[in-house]
Amino acid sequence: MKQGLDLAKRLSNARKIGVLTGAGISAESGVPTFRGSGNTTAVWKGMPFDRVSSAEMIREDLNAVWEWFDYRRGVLATCAPNPAHRILAEWESEFEDFMIVTQNVDGLHSRAGSKNVFEIHGNINRSRCVECEKRFLMEFDTVPHDPVACDDCGGDLRPDVVLFGEMLPIDLFSGASERASGCEIFFVIGTTSLVYPAASLAEIAKRGGAYVVEINLEPTPLTRSCGSSVLGKAGIILPEIDRLFRKEVLSQI
Repeated sequence: MKQGLDLAKRLSNARKIGVLTGAGISAESGVPTFRGSGNTTAVWKGMPFDRVSSAEMIREDLNAVWEWFDYRRGVLATCAPNPAHRILAEWESEFEDFMIVTQNVDGLHSRAGSKNVFEIHGNINRSRCVECEKRFLMEFDTVPHDPVACDDCGGDLRPDVVLFGEMLPIDLFSGASERASGCEIFFVIGTTSLVYPAASLAEIAKRGGAYVVEINLEPTPLTRSCGSSVLGKAGIILPEIDRLFRKEVLSQI
């Protein structure tokens, strides 16, 4: 990998690292994207997934929403963190300031051992009350979901994820943006860089002086503005970068 040695040297001298991850990193763990090929849309019991995953459906048919999300949680129960997730978890202890911002709701970063994760789209293994907003953590392999009602007010529970038609949590995204602006290196891994406002984090980091590194299977709108763009699977590329990084650190001792 041509960029490997340069990245290793940059990492060995960096203190503040940011990472944005998208569906691509989880796809390597077998997590479906639930999008059809081309311009088609995946369906669930005859309903487009972006419809059954919408804020409107929470109001119209919460049971259908839970059927869909319980199905997804059942699929995720068979998936495990891959080498890319694990390397990122290890890096958390290597730098003074290290954060992961993920668009994924699968919780694989946390299961890999990462602690400082901004889950800007929520987590499929959490629910929250539609009345009082109390949150509940569910076991990742418990299907169907449990609990089924709020133990404080008795209200209905919904998946604690950002659905189509909903805004990202402002405080969470603002915190991620502030941290991104102070990064020295910012990785963008497994994302099309088309979904905003998440895609703006790389732009924010670059404006703050960060060296932006993209790892993806194919070029994206971000590619030309990156300091380095590496095409391929994150589960292969990140371990190689890590190997070179640790070799570089040892050479400086």
